Amino acid sequence: MNKIVCPHCGESFELNDADYADILSQVRTAEFNKELEKQKSDAVRLAVAESETKFKDELSEREREIEKLASQIEINKQADEIKAQTALSEKETEITRLRAEIETNLKAKETEIKSAVQEKEAEIEKLKNQIELDRKNSELTAKNAEQAHADELRRKDEEIAFYKDFKARQSTKMVGESLEQHCMTEFNKIRATAFPNAYFEKDNDARTGSKGDFIYRECGEDGTEFISVMFEMKNENETTASKHKNEDFFKELDKDRNEKGCEYAVLVSMLEADSELYNNGIVDVSYKYPKMYVIRPQFFIPIITILRNAALNSLKVRQELAIVRNQNIDITHFEESMNDFKQKFSRNYELASRKFGDAIEEIDKTISHLQKTKEALLSSENNLRLANEKAQDLTIKKLTKNNPTMQQKFAALNGGEE
Repeated sequence: MNKIVCPHCGESFELNDADYADILSQVRTAEFNKELEKQKSDAVRLAVAESETKFKDELSEREREIEKLASQIEINKQADEIKAQTALSEKETEITRLRAEIETNLKAKETEIKSAVQEKEAEIEKLKNQIELDRKNSELTAKNAEQAHADELRRKDEEIAFYKDFKARQSTKMVGESLEQHCMTEFNKIRATAFPNAYFEKDNDARTGSKGDFIYRECGEDGTEFISVMFEMKNENETTASKHKNEDFFKELDKDRNEKGCEYAVLVSMLEADSELYNNGIVDVSYKYPKMYVIRPQFFIPIITILRNAALNSLKVRQELAIVRNQNIDITHFEESMNDFKQKFSRNYELASRKFGDAIEEIDKTISHLQKTKEALLSSENNLRLANEKAQDLTIKKLTKNNPTMQQKFAALNGGEE
């Protein structure tokens, strides 16, 4: 039993253990809770106080940092202002320099442009003068050409009138002969200067049944003929009733060319006087017969010159081809000689190689024999060395060992000494 006194009235009473424990537990719980609340309150106040202190410290630290940053910002601001002022001053100096340079360059450019403009104006003036001079020259040339053309037409008209009158007074045979005579005369005028080595004569060989009018041949310096032309001259009187055409004579002319071995055939014709085709110049009729041309008499010398120059060019080509052909022949002979030399050399090499092999084999045998001889000599040298070593190692004691008689003899010779 437990005795408890009331703190208010002073009355005492007893409680069993269970009730006492229960009351004690209630009292302890209330006190514990009260103490706990107090501790919590104290802890809160302490935490609040610490937080306030810490916050104040941090606030003070922040304020100091802010003041430091503000001071640094002010310093940087002042430095930036100094830099900006320096840069601005430098830029103003640079701008002033560039302005002066630009002004100088502009003045130089203006001077250069003025000089160039003056030069161009001088060139333009010069070109104007040249154009005016060229215009006057062109006018003069045109007038001269017009006058020359008029003179040429007048000359042609006179020539035509002359030929008409000439033909009217000639027979048909004489008309043909006059054209041949004209061509012969034109050729002989320049034969000595233009064709000194040429043959140009009438074709008088009628063994084949027909003949042309003229044959032209020319040879090179080496005597090789490089051009030959069969010429046929055809003309007729304007009063002739039956008019011939140029193509009526192509077949016969080609036959004469082949029979006389000529390369070209040329028909010098006054036929078909109104034909624009034949009046235009040199007419190539190779589409009917090979290497055949039809010309008017005024193109007689030009056709010879054209064919001759072409033949000279082909002659150079033929000569070069002949040189190349000869070179090829020389190369062929050289290759044949080279191949023959290779075959003979190969045969001699095989013989020499075979004999060289035999000699090598004999040398190998001799070397083998000499090697054996060398080994025998080395063996003999070794035996001699061993014998020499044995001879050097030989003493009286070794000779008289196990031989009392010889020991006594040598002892006697040495006066009793062993």
